[in-house]
Amino acid sequence: MTEINSNLRLNMTGVEADPRARSLRYRTALDMAEFADRHGFAHINVEEHHVARNGWLPSPLIMASAIAARTERANIGVMALLVSLYDPVRLAEDIAVIDLLSQGRFSFIAGLGYREVEFHIANKPYTERGKWMDHVLETLLQAWSDQDFDYRGTTINVTPKPCSRPHPPFLVGGMSKPAARRAARLGLPFAPPAAMPELETYYHEQLKAYGKQGYVYSPPADFSVLFIDENPDRAWKELGDHFLNEAREYSSWHSDTLERPLEMQGDTVAALRAEKRYEIITPAECLQRHRARPDFFATIHPLVGGMPLERAWRCLELYSDKVLSQLANG
Repeated sequence: MTEINSNLRLNMTGVEADPRARSLRYRTALDMAEFADRHGFAHINVEEHHVARNGWLPSPLIMASAIAARTERANIGVMALLVSLYDPVRLAEDIAVIDLLSQGRFSFIAGLGYREVEFHIANKPYTERGKWMDHVLETLLQAWSDQDFDYRGTTINVTPKPCSRPHPPFLVGGMSKPAARRAARLGLPFAPPAAMPELETYYHEQLKAYGKQGYVYSPPADFSVLFIDENPDRAWKELGDHFLNEAREYSSWHSDTLERPLEMQGDTVAALRAEKRYEIITPAECLQRHRARPDFFATIHPLVGGMPLERAWRCLELYSDKVLSQLANG
């Protein structure tokens, strides 16, 4: 049976005033991960951002390990893991443990990061982030091998080793020539956030120059995150502010030198809906998209921007009952 490209997105945006409500949202996210795993989702993905006003998940590895403990089949990903904020040996250890707990179901996109405040709170120099990312990635690959290696003048061998060989799967993210060159030099797949043909060509040229093999993965041009509801017009009126909560926060990190997917151009629910980066669609429309395009990747985002939990569950259940079950039955 062909795998259905279904993804549960859990980025935990939307700050509740009551800490008990926030705790319930996190525990609900784990319940949803377990539900998605039982009902045939292929992927469960989390993200990483720090000191976000709307509580964007800052601890993706802890969340991924909790998801691993509650699931058995779905792949677990961090999209993206800001590796330039981490100590490389500790990161290698933590990822190895998650890889073991999940029996090889964990993967990530290695992101550089672009928000200066995140480097400030991590005590890492923002202007040296590219050099530090090189150091982190090189150390990860050495740490996951079976060989001793020199780390800052001392010979070490990092344990435990992951079960995935030669190492837990990951891609190098970015949308610049240095990012593409970094991926090629290390023989790692490259993941720009959108199709960028000239950069892809450059990446393959660099692979050839370094004598390495790799590939490029990027989302389709019409990628959007989805919320499933039987009446989209009514749902936009009732729930649109939750989508706006997340989009506004993301867009507030605007960089003059970096164009990012999902960055909204307007500042209203109507404008956000028109841009179609977030979509509310019926189960029938979602089913039709799956059947029309075998490569369609449905990213279901039930907890977007502090979504009420009962509506979030309804979204997830509709996708499971009226989309996944129909696809499984042909």
